[in-house]
Formats: sequence, structure tokens, C-alpha cells
Amino acid sequence: MPWFRPWAELEQDATSIRSYQSLLVPGLLQTEEYARAVLGTGGLLPPDEVAQLVGGRLERQVLLDRDPPAQLVFVIDEAVLHRVVGDRVTMAGQVAHLAAVAGREHVQVRVIPLGGPWHTGLAGPFMLARLPDGSELAYLDNQLRGEMVTESADIASLGRRWESVAGEALPARRSNELIREAVERWT
Repeated sequence: MPWFRPWAELEQDATSIRSYQSLLVPGLLQTEEYARAVLGTGGLLPPDEVAQLVGGRLERQVLLDRDPPAQLVFVIDEAVLHRVVGDRVTMAGQVAHLAAVAGREHVQVRVIPLGGPWHTGLAGPFMLARLPDGSELAYLDNQLRGEMVTESADIASLGRRWESVAGEALPARRSNELIREAVERWT
């Protein structure tokens, strides 16, 4: 989408990205099948547009293999591991991919357990990126489009929200165990 392009370009230069998502696997961690199921839900987009968006989402994932690697921290709600997106085969592949990516040294996938309390992240997904010059940017998503945030007061507010959300998540090692348990359930 044209409104997303500036963020996708900046994301590739980031030295670190922190991402919170309560409903879905973050786009940077989605498999092709999962992305297709997410973007094609409800038949709201024509198949050729879905294919184009899926391709763009997968192209962004070169960030995962970049040298030097960016530090990547993703916080998701445990419901993401249980919600059927597509079908069981799609979910089995997606959760296995999530486990593999979470095993990389520069990537953390942290899970907020289902039994956790209401937290500030449930107001909506967001990402924070730090660029090589030390500046920070944020990205907010909604039903119509996304918004890049550059105002320092807004970045600071989202930084506090990040600390609150990350504080609700399990440590990386325990989160990885939970993800591996989900792999077993889906396969």
C-alpha cells in the first residue's frame, strides 16, 4: 500500500524494531500462506491485489537475514498462537516458522499469557524503530491505513506503552517454550 511504503523503507535501515501485536502474527514473521489468509479474509480484496500485498510483506522479511542484523523484539498475545487463520495446515506452518525465527540470536518473540490482565497494548498494535542515527519512529495500524509517527512526545508515549506491554510478557525462553507447545498442538 502506498501509505505503508515509507515505513517499509525505513524499517530496512533500522537498528532495532519493537513490535506489539495482539491479534495476528506480525507481518515480518508471517509465512506466505498465513499472510494470504489474513489479507484474503472476507474476499474484500481482489486476488491479484492480495498476491501483490503478500509479495510485499514477504520482501520485507529480508530484514531478518540482514548483516549486521537488527535487534528485533516482538510481543504477541498468546491468543495469536491459538486463533485459526486459514486452516490447521496454515497454522502449523506459521507456528513452526515463528518457533524457528524466535530461535535466532537477534530475534525475541515474547508472549503475553492468556490469563494475563487487561493491558495498554490491547488498545492497538504498534511498532517502534530506532534508526542508525539514534532517532526513533513509530508506526500505528488501523482498519483503513497505517500512520507513521515522528513527534517526540508521541514516540515517548509509545515507548512507555511498550515498557508496559513488554512487562506483561513472559521472558523469551518461556515464550519460546509456549510457542513450541503450540507447534505440537497444530501438528
